[in-house]
Amino acid sequence: MKAVIQAGGKGTRISSITGNTIPKPMLEISGYPVLYHQIMNLKKSGITDIIIIICHLGNVIKDYFKDGSDLGVNISYIEEDANFPLGTAGSLYYLKDKMSEDFIFLLADVFIDIDFEKMFKFHQTKKADITLLTHPNNHPYDSDLVIADSDDKVLNFDSKNNDRSSYNYHNLVNAGVMIFSPNTLNYINELKKYNYENDIIIPLIKEGKVYSYKSSEYAKDMGTPERYENVQKDYSNNIPQKRNLKNKQKCIFLDRDGTINKYVGFLRNEKDLTLIDGVSSAIEIINNSEYLCIVITNQPVIARGEVTTEQLENIHMKMEKLLGNNGAYINALYYCPHHPDKGYDGEIPELKFDCDCRKPKIGLLKQAIKDFNIDIEKSIVIGDSTLDIKMAENAGMKSILVKTGLAGLDNKYDVKPTYIADDLLDAVKKYVIKKKGNK
Repeated sequence: MKAVIQAGGKGTRISSITGNTIPKPMLEISGYPVLYHQIMNLKKSGITDIIIIICHLGNVIKDYFKDGSDLGVNISYIEEDANFPLGTAGSLYYLKDKMSEDFIFLLADVFIDIDFEKMFKFHQTKKADITLLTHPNNHPYDSDLVIADSDDKVLNFDSKNNDRSSYNYHNLVNAGVMIFSPNTLNYINELKKYNYENDIIIPLIKEGKVYSYKSSEYAKDMGTPERYENVQKDYSNNIPQKRNLKNKQKCIFLDRDGTINKYVGFLRNEKDLTLIDGVSSAIEIINNSEYLCIVITNQPVIARGEVTTEQLENIHMKMEKLLGNNGAYINALYYCPHHPDKGYDGEIPELKFDCDCRKPKIGLLKQAIKDFNIDIEKSIVIGDSTLDIKMAENAGMKSILVKTGLAGLDNKYDVKPTYIADDLLDAVKKYVIKKKGNK
């Protein structure tokens, strides 16, 4: 597989740092340009044939990397004429007769540490023409969002300029890391300015050929001074490497009702969802650590016919929006729709059975562990119910019981949590993300 890196932009958002002497992909992280880190990440996944599109101060890039032989890769260049800009994708015209296989398309101002082999397997399984690496971020309210269905097929883009007053979106953004099939080049028919989203991705969305590869791996835009500083901080803490899915992940598994949102019994309407005080701050702390944040919840209201899957999705979209408004996000959410007891009016018979995914069983945990390569010995379950603590016990994991929601008073199981905390923020600060010097 080849990789194409779009490194021709002027980087106006970060010009206060770059000045007019270096292009933004040459900003250094730990003594090496961002572009160097991208190339080494590609090499780690066996991708050594790399094409770099250059324009603004492109000679700086070319003089530094040359043909790539010093790094053990093969680099060639497409040089745009600064007087004839081709946008984010126009230069792909030069590749129309040269690409016979799928290739990586990567924006050069994104710091990455990704298992591209895993992403490519997803791309092949879906038989996609385009696969977008997508993830939640801490500012969905002002981001262009990706709308995908339950099969990960991308249905549309939701512009940041659209009305965001309702709770009708999931926190999911395009990270600037893509896999293109050669078919994508059919949309570039002449040498002119093209936008890769408007002129390539959106037409293929309409054909049902674009898929969302949801990943917890590190892919962060460092195109502004603040974001550049955050990437530097993360790199110094080794977070990008730790987030690569080739490595075992540490995870905080959260219950939903009574742990994240205020307990109201069976939650049937998004209007009744309210976050517990401090929850956004707690999850933001997790997001900024080496831990993933994954929610596992029983939702028997589906089997009982009291809530449709669409209504449940609306509840979760509201939760994601409220968290996102405060700079926090979850990496994934798994729910069990089943219920073992029959006899409810309007129940869904096919969902009424004793399943393997309903807590305290560990079916959902096992699925998350598989999806995210999670190390359960270094992960923790946090919840307000003995169901959560029993699930942790069944999986051989540590647990924290919080005194919100049911506060363990459901007494369904005689279990002893590893720790007890007042609420999620207290749990995270005391027992998970401890300050240096604390034991």
